[in-house]
Amino acid sequence: MAKGKDKGFQMAAHGFFICILICILIPFMILFSSSITQEEALVRQGYGILPTKVDFTAYKLLLVDSTSILRGYGISVIVTVTGTAVNLLLTVLYAYPLSRKDLPGREFFSFFLFFTMLFHGGIVSSYIMWTQTFHIKNTLWALIVPNLLMQGFYVIMARTYFTANIPTALIDASRIDGAGEVKILAQIVLPMSLPILTALGLMVGLSYWNDWLNGIYYVNEDKYYSIQVLLNRMLLNTETMKKAAKSGLAGGRVPSVSMKMAVAVLGALPVLVIYPFLQKYFVKGITVGAVKG
Repeated sequence: MAKGKDKGFQMAAHGFFICILICILIPFMILFSSSITQEEALVRQGYGILPTKVDFTAYKLLLVDSTSILRGYGISVIVTVTGTAVNLLLTVLYAYPLSRKDLPGREFFSFFLFFTMLFHGGIVSSYIMWTQTFHIKNTLWALIVPNLLMQGFYVIMARTYFTANIPTALIDASRIDGAGEVKILAQIVLPMSLPILTALGLMVGLSYWNDWLNGIYYVNEDKYYSIQVLLNRMLLNTETMKKAAKSGLAGGRVPSVSMKMAVAVLGALPVLVIYPFLQKYFVKGITVGAVKG
């Protein structure tokens, strides 16, 4: 009887999660279908899971300048990898000392962290600081440093993980054996923290990949456009749309609706390919780092 109940529960659970999976996949299917549907059919018949009249005009328009697209992907990869690595480094260097109860001034540094989460200087003051004091406008650092370089929430997650999963006795034993703080962090703490580091790395990487605001604020040279900034400007730049229409690719009409969908597909495609391989580390890091503590 018990086995029958367990089997029934497993079937119900599988059915429930299959329904959740379908609910997650349907929006992506509609998104891609809409991006390859003829504009007139899309406006007349609405969105659907399968395209009624297949038309790749939106992608042809976006890929007219394939060199810019490839450069945008390259900039996004550089910014995402560099920004994620530096973010994790700063997060660990801030979170690990906070996890140590013997840190002098621990309360002050904790308060400073929480203060930055509650108050912000604003866009205008931030823009003046980054452009006139640090002079990062029209550089790759403009896509890396502002807003995303370190965030208090990620520091708290890492600190919670360190506190809950790095035994104090192990650190004390290492110190007795002659290990310094740098060696303890590099050879003991970091290898034991791969789940939370992977989870944080994935979240930070997604933030960098999807970021376009920094590009709008601090970059106005084409060679520094990330893929998100480039696609956003291509979509909003009416002059580009008029030139594309005159080229005959759209038959004199720009498919604005399907182009929006195509922009979303091109921007999200690399993440959709990579994310399934990192999902298990993401779930494990979130569970252990944020719940167990």
